[in-house]
Amino acid sequence: MSDIITTGGMSNDQYNQLLKSIGQVLQRGRNQVVYAVSNTILQTYWEVGRDIVEFEQQGNVKAEYGSELLKRLSKDLTNQHGTGFSKSNVFAMRRMYLLYPKFQTVSGKLTWSHYVELLKLDDPLERAFYEKECIQEHWGVRELKRQMKSMLFQRIALSTDRDAVLRLAREGQIIEQPQDILREPYVFEFTGLPAMPVYREGDLEEALVSNLSQFLLELGKGFAYIGRQQRMTIAGRTYMVDLVFYHRILKCFVLIDLKRGEIQHEDIGQMNFYLNYYREEMNTAGDTEPIGIILGSYRDRLVMQYALQNITNQVFVSQYQLYLPNREQLEAEFQRFMAIPGE
Repeated sequence: MSDIITTGGMSNDQYNQLLKSIGQVLQRGRNQVVYAVSNTILQTYWEVGRDIVEFEQQGNVKAEYGSELLKRLSKDLTNQHGTGFSKSNVFAMRRMYLLYPKFQTVSGKLTWSHYVELLKLDDPLERAFYEKECIQEHWGVRELKRQMKSMLFQRIALSTDRDAVLRLAREGQIIEQPQDILREPYVFEFTGLPAMPVYREGDLEEALVSNLSQFLLELGKGFAYIGRQQRMTIAGRTYMVDLVFYHRILKCFVLIDLKRGEIQHEDIGQMNFYLNYYREEMNTAGDTEPIGIILGSYRDRLVMQYALQNITNQVFVSQYQLYLPNREQLEAEFQRFMAIPGE
């Protein structure tokens, strides 16, 4: 059967290419419209915030009357212009101008809904970090909310030094070495396991894989899922790795072993064994040294110090928890960390 379309003698392949090209043009145009609308909304709300602040300053509005002003504005703006002017939204417009006095510092790559969440943060370092991560990782509002609730910034910051914290705020998380992918602790509140009085390691593994998109979000940028219970046959015996990933940035396999309770010293030897196998049997040209991460609900730091001594493979241990961190405690720990001189 001929694949020539009689109208104009154009082949199916040529026509399909034309159709594809037009589709790409339309999608670009729609994306530009969405971007333009979003940026216009941001600028409009920023200008509303500016007008409110300038009115307060010129009229010497006292702080105790500020809330009443916003309440009155919310009511009148809603009556005159429709939805979008709840008291909380008007408050956010005012706060946006105060925190971003130059509109050029507001990113058009984010939506107003993103900024409503970001404006809840008082710490400028923390706010800048989440703003950069939203842009770089294309987080939706749902992902942003989850990462803020899990205290991602503090968990990463407490595993580094103060200079690196400033870099986090300026650039977002940069993955350059194995230590950069680690978190302390990992937070698995999305598994549903806290509702179970007793669970096994297999239950945790199943819950993580069943919620893979949220698990990948918690692991961080660069992780690609390979599989669970990955087999290794050595000298006629079969061994299993709980979870295997490939890290696109570091270009290496990442092996994760899950422990329901305390991490033991023999778990280090087992992971070391797995890494030797992956380095010799699974790595291909261009792959770097594999990384092993052992996750447990707790561990003894002195035992881990001795167990990891003289291990040449990249083996790391960390804790996980099945509930969101206590914000007050983690923020207090972070503030102490930032205040201690010489660290």
